Amino acid sequence: MSAYEPPLNSVRFLVNEVLKAPDALAAAGWEDATPDLFDAVLAQAGRLAVDVLLPLDRAGDEEGARVEGDGVRMPAGFNEAWRHWREGGWNGLSGDPAYGGQGMPALLDTLVTEMVCAANLAFSITPGLTQGAIRALAAHGDAAVKERCLPPMLAGDWTGAMALTEPQAGTDLGLLRTRAEAAGDGTYRLAGQKMFISSADHDLTGNLVHLVLARLPDAPPGTRGISLFVVPKRLPDGTRNGWSVLSVERKMGLHASPTCVVSYDGAVGWMVGEPHRGLAAMFTMMNHERLFVGIQGIGVGERAAQAALAYARSRVQGRAPGGGEGDPILHHPDVRRMVLTARVLTDAGRALAGWVALWLDLAAKDPSLAEEAEDWAALLTPVVKAAGTDFGFEAAVLAQQVMGGHGYIRDNGVEQLVRDVRATQIYEGTNGVQALDLVQRKLALHGGRPLRRMLDAVEDAAATLADDPATADLAEPLRSAADRLRGLAGWLRQEGRDPRDGAAGATDLLRLTALVAYGWMWGLTAGAAARRPDGYDPAFLDARIGLARFFMTRLLPETAMLEARVRSGYAGLDAGLSGRLEGVEG
Repeated sequence: MSAYEPPLNSVRFLVNEVLKAPDALAAAGWEDATPDLFDAVLAQAGRLAVDVLLPLDRAGDEEGARVEGDGVRMPAGFNEAWRHWREGGWNGLSGDPAYGGQGMPALLDTLVTEMVCAANLAFSITPGLTQGAIRALAAHGDAAVKERCLPPMLAGDWTGAMALTEPQAGTDLGLLRTRAEAAGDGTYRLAGQKMFISSADHDLTGNLVHLVLARLPDAPPGTRGISLFVVPKRLPDGTRNGWSVLSVERKMGLHASPTCVVSYDGAVGWMVGEPHRGLAAMFTMMNHERLFVGIQGIGVGERAAQAALAYARSRVQGRAPGGGEGDPILHHPDVRRMVLTARVLTDAGRALAGWVALWLDLAAKDPSLAEEAEDWAALLTPVVKAAGTDFGFEAAVLAQQVMGGHGYIRDNGVEQLVRDVRATQIYEGTNGVQALDLVQRKLALHGGRPLRRMLDAVEDAAATLADDPATADLAEPLRSAADRLRGLAGWLRQEGRDPRDGAAGATDLLRLTALVAYGWMWGLTAGAAARRPDGYDPAFLDARIGLARFFMTRLLPETAMLEARVRSGYAGLDAGLSGRLEGVEG
C-alpha cells in the first residue's frame, strides 16, 4: 500500500496566500471562516484519512463489495469507518444548518473531500454522491421531501445515489424507459431497470435514497419528458421498498464501491420538482458530481505524486549524468521530469477546484456576485472534471513508471491507484462529453463572457509575474498560451466554419484550456510565493516558484501542438476516407 500524508502546508498556502480565501469569505459574510478554522478542520480530516480510511484501501480492494441476501455487503471495516464519518459530522460539513448541517464553506468541504479521495477513493463515492443528492433535494424538493430526507442525509444516517443510466440509455438520457405512474396519494410507482448505479445499496446505514429519472405516462419524447423522483430503500413505516439489486458489477477497479444493476418493481417514489422537468433538476446533482469527480482525480494525483517522490528519493540505481555511483534515481533527469509533472498537475488542479468552490461560496452569501460565480462554474466545471481526472490518471501512471517493476506489483499500491482512478475519466459524463460541453456551449456562453473573464484574469496574473524579477520569465509563456486559446475561440466562431470542426478538436481544446487554467493557477501561486509571506519556510516558497517555472517551460508548450491539432479540423479525421472506414483495419 502506498503511503499518504495530507498536504496541509501546501493547502494552507493555497487557502491563505493564493486564493486569499479567509479575507474574501469574511468580506462576503462568512465571518467564522478564519485561517484557524481551516487549519483545525483540515488537520482533523487528515487524521481521519490516514488513521481510518487509508488502512482500508487495499483490504477493501481485495475483498470488494458483494450481494448477500437482500442487499449489498461492504468490505470489512467500512461500517466502522462510516461510524467515524457520521459521528464526526462530516456528511453535514457544508450543509444547511436549518436541516442539521454545519454551514461551513464549500471550499473547506472540497479540501476535506480531496483528502478522503486520496486515502480511499472507493469510500469517497458514497459521501460524494450523498452531497450531490442533498443539493438537488434542497434546490428542487418540496417542503415535505426536504423535511423527510435532508436531516438524516446531513447526519449521515441516510445516503444518496443517482439512478440515470439504463442498458440502452447511457449519455443519451432521452432514450430511458423507466416508467412512473401516479398512485393517487401523492406518491408514484416506478418500474424499470437501471445500471452502473454507484452506491445504489450498502449496509453502512439503515436507509438510503435514489434520485431516479423516469417517464410519466403522458411524457413527451426525448429529454423533455423526463421527471425526477426520490425513491428510498425503506418507506416511512420501515418496510422495504419495491426495488432490488440484481448484481454488483465486476470492475477493473473501485472494487469496494458497489456499482449496481437495480430493478424497480412498483417502487414508491415522490416527485422532485415539476413534471417533465426532471433532467433540469438532476443537473443540480450532476454538476456537483462533476466537480466532485474532478477532485477524486486530484486526490489520487496527490497520493501518486507522493509515492513517486518517496520512491525516487530512496531507490538507488545507476549513475545519473553528472553524478556519482549509487545515486537515488531522483537525480536521473527523466525520473525527475516524471516526479515534477505529477506534482505540478496535482497542485494546479487543487487550486482550480478551490477557485470554483470559493466563488460558489462568495455568491451564496452575496447575491451581487452570482453572475461572476455562475460564469466561473459554467466554464470551469467541465475543465475541473476532465482535467482533474485525466491528469490524475497520468500522475498515477507516472508514479507507476517511476517505480518500474515495483509499480506493477500489487503490494506496492500504485497499481491500485491506476485501476481505481481510471473510472473517473468515464463516469459522470465521459471526458469526451465534457469536452463537447466546453466547446459547443461553455466557450460561447453569454457571448463568450466567461472565457473573456478567465483570459482577463490570466493577463492580470501574467502582469504581476512580469513586475517581479523573481518571476518575470514566467509571464511570456503564460501569455502565449492564453493567446492560443483566445485565437482558437475566435476561429471556432468564424462564418462558414464546418460545424464538425469543434467536435473534432474538442478533447484537444479542453486540454489546452486546462493547461492555460493550470498555468494561471501556477502564476497566482508563484506571485504569492514571490511576496514572501510570513510563516513559510523559504525553501518551500522557492519551490513554489520553481514548480511554476517547470510548468511554464515544460508543460505549457504543449498548447502549441494542441492548437495545431484543433485547427486541423474535421478534415484531419476524414482525409482520404470520405466517411468510410473500409481498409482502416489494415
